[in-house]
Amino acid sequence: MPGQHPHEAASMMAGSVDPDQAIGVSGHTRLPALIYHGAIAAAPARRLLPENSMKFSHTIEVNNPHNPQLAPLTRQQLWLGLVLRAKSPKLFMPHLDQCDLFDPTDSAVTRELRYGDLIIRDRVTFHLLEQVHYAVPAQGELTTASNLVMRIEEEQPDALSVRFEYDDGQDAPVDAANEMYNEYRRSAYLAADNDTIDIIRILAAQGELAEPLG
Repeated sequence: MPGQHPHEAASMMAGSVDPDQAIGVSGHTRLPALIYHGAIAAAPARRLLPENSMKFSHTIEVNNPHNPQLAPLTRQQLWLGLVLRAKSPKLFMPHLDQCDLFDPTDSAVTRELRYGDLIIRDRVTFHLLEQVHYAVPAQGELTTASNLVMRIEEEQPDALSVRFEYDDGQDAPVDAANEMYNEYRRSAYLAADNDTIDIIRILAAQGELAEPLG
């Protein structure tokens, strides 16, 4: 989609809704996990319950030699897209106001992300061509440490997919009401992760993921 911002194009493809219409509560700081993981646009229009234990994993197919409808990406393009999501997150999360990077290297970077008055710090580790690991320490409204891993998988040659693994670090029992909230969270994360792959596809089509690996 030439001349179109990647997230605008991906939002049209994914049918994302405006964050302020979707939240249904006052103030973004009441939803730090959804905001941090870029899933705010998929949040339900209801009053959300306090966070409880959630571990969640899902896979998004990227290449399938038997599915010509999927525009193929190389492993390098996919990897560079996942790295770009960490180092230039505003391309993927339009509600993010600012992201500052500290001590960036080829293998890791510390980030400070600002969403209005909410500030979240994390550490992102890069395992070349394999996975990106987001480690979020406990801070402010995030009362426990959490992790997100985006892992490239290839079950057969050229059949690429990305596995997204969420672990909020909590082991508390989940009652029925909180399990319903966790279902909303899983749906929101799934939508955000699909947006991530859509944006990577758009950037690759625009020639933005052609840099050689260092």
